[in-house]
Amino acid sequence: MTAEAPTERAARAVRIQHILDEHIPDIKPFLDHTTPYQLLVATILSAQCTDARVNQITPGLFAVAPDAPTMMGMHLGALKKLIKPCGLAPAKARNIRAMSKVLVERHGGQVPHDLAALEQLPGVGHKTASVVFAQAFDEPSFPVDTHIHRLAGRWRLSHARNVEQVERDLQRLFPRETWNRLHLQLIHFGRTVCTAKGHDPATCPVCSWAMSPARAAAELRQNNSKPESPRLRAARKLRLAEAKKRAAKKRRAELAAARAAGTAPPPSPRARREARDR
Repeated sequence: MTAEAPTERAARAVRIQHILDEHIPDIKPFLDHTTPYQLLVATILSAQCTDARVNQITPGLFAVAPDAPTMMGMHLGALKKLIKPCGLAPAKARNIRAMSKVLVERHGGQVPHDLAALEQLPGVGHKTASVVFAQAFDEPSFPVDTHIHRLAGRWRLSHARNVEQVERDLQRLFPRETWNRLHLQLIHFGRTVCTAKGHDPATCPVCSWAMSPARAAAELRQNNSKPESPRLRAARKLRLAEAKKRAAKKRRAELAAARAAGTAPPPSPRARREARDR
């Protein structure tokens, strides 16, 4: 098998980024929070749990313990009861209390603005630390979850089997200033369009051209990429149409604001992308 030239992979990455910007022009963090500490707690809770479930639990939790000093003093049984719906409550409760204690004793109760220091906290691995680093402090980071790992393989952006190497491969392919937005776009696209199951590569805006024919055939044979039902296909198309409507509404608002202020209209998303790529 002939090795792929680096320029081919780089060109594919540029095209993929354009498609994601078209389909998901606006994206925000999935976990609700108001402080870096609350994001850190929510990210710990999200392990093997959906973001939607975490967002149902955290308002009640943060009403009782909104910061590290309060959480550190919380009774372990009460904490486990509050977070039980997220799963793995005993381990998560112990880690959250231990992490809060370290923050109080070593960092003045604040989440450190340092990736290495974040990774030293109890219950915090590289992925969790990267999420907080990117979303709480707006520092370029590319946390890789199961969706990003899957898409990187499907789209021939990385052939690595571990998330650490996938992260390094993606960081080399995409501009540093896009990492924080792009990793959220990839997760959203992996959850809603390029799903693990019930996915037809031939109808995917990216897999239809980026996935190798051999991989597409293999996924179909292994029943890992079943053609989606008419109901799922209709729901996916509806989500894509709604995303385009939101983008158009935002653009109309930008143009109206510019007219009201008597200023030049801001460049369109396409113009901004073209300027960025030059």
